[in-house]
This record gives sequence, structure tokens and C-alpha cells, in this order.
Amino acid sequence: MPDLDKIIHERARLLILTHLASNEDTEVSFNDIQNKLDFSSGNLSVQLRKLADANYLKIHKTYKDNKPYTTVMITASGAAALKAYLEEMEQIIKSLKK
Repeated sequence: MPDLDKIIHERARLLILTHLASNEDTEVSFNDIQNKLDFSSGNLSVQLRKLADANYLKIHKTYKDNKPYTTVMITASGAAALKAYLEEMEQIIKSLKK
């Protein structure tokens, strides 16, 4: 049985990483993630912090038009962890089809 990454296995964090990995832009704004995934700002902040603590993404805070502006980007280790997680899930699905 594969040892699934518990950080990624949580639904919200899986959605965030998948969104970042599939986005054309390297950096995605907090508001874009929030709107696309329909998260509250509090929940999104918590999930981003957990992913950042695991070094799966980087959070960049700045100002735009004198307002706080946050962008997020997936790291190389985050992309590798997501790929490994998806491969493990595929193995589980294939084993159930036998």
C-alpha cells in the first residue's frame, strides 16, 4: 500500500497544488486562488501556510496600489511531491481495477 503524502492528501491542499501546477502563470494571486477554488480567505490562508511550511510553495507578500497583494508559486519540491502523489493514486486505482 502506498504511503500517501498527508499534506497533499487533504482536499483543499490538493486543489491548491493542482491549481498552481496547471496554471500558465508561475505566480498566482491569492485572490485568483480564492475565487477559482471558492475558499474563504481564512481557510485559504491556513492551507497556504501548511503548504509553505512543507516547502511545497512560496508565498510572496507585497503591495499593489497601496493594498496588500499576495502571490503564490509552487516550488520544485511541491511539483515533485504532487507528481509522486498522483502516481501513487494511479497505482491504487489500477490495483482496484484488477
